[in-house]
Amino acid sequence: MLLAIDVGNTSIMVGIFSGEELVYSFRIDTDRTKSPDDYGIILFGKMDEKDISPSSFSGSILSCVVAEMEEGVAKLVEKYFGHRPIIVGPETRTGMPMRIYSPEELGADRIANAVAAYHRFGGSVIVVDLGTATTFDCVSEKGEYLGGVIVPGIELSTVALYHGTSKLPKVDPEKPEQVIGKDTVECIQSGLFYGYASMIDGLCAKLKEEIGSSPEIIITGGFAEAISEECACVNQVDKDLALHGLRLLHELNSQILC
Repeated sequence: MLLAIDVGNTSIMVGIFSGEELVYSFRIDTDRTKSPDDYGIILFGKMDEKDISPSSFSGSILSCVVAEMEEGVAKLVEKYFGHRPIIVGPETRTGMPMRIYSPEELGADRIANAVAAYHRFGGSVIVVDLGTATTFDCVSEKGEYLGGVIVPGIELSTVALYHGTSKLPKVDPEKPEQVIGKDTVECIQSGLFYGYASMIDGLCAKLKEEIGSSPEIIITGGFAEAISEECACVNQVDKDLALHGLRLLHELNSQILC
């Protein structure tokens, strides 16, 4: 079995693969105050629910965009699973030519998303990831990573609006019943929910023009399912896309290491 861990700024996604099949996945809140052993307790608790033993794993892979947590999580895996995980970074083989200025700056999660999406569709693709930041990643028909777009995520926008004003409340970014809000909370929720959906449609239309083909559009992240219902451009939703990308990266890099 393979253990795939994707550490984000807001949450940690964990996936357990048997061959190519994702047999179990779960999300843990990212908490920089927790020790690796604290996360180990949570991880083993989740695995116990499915009667999965640490000895079942023959490999692991880690992507992490929280620099101060990367080594701690890697040591957790090494301590409890008996092997060092492959860590996605600038030296990781992706099989995907990088047509950008500084490939070393590209986030590990975005690499995993792009690899998984191209593998799935076999042609040009745009990945929209609704995380702490909302990211758009573009892959050409030939499987080249072309670049993308980064904007503040929905949760981050909610917090910024609350802290940057004196009277606006902090709201849960839920879908309101209609676009026209009838009070302050509904107005903010409408701006966040329908605003982001419209932004996705608008940006994807412009990205399509620059890519010069008809890319498939796949959306992932915590708000993917809800937001995609209001997006005309989205072809597919997959909240576990990055985990599938990590499996593919492990397959490629473990072969090289061997």
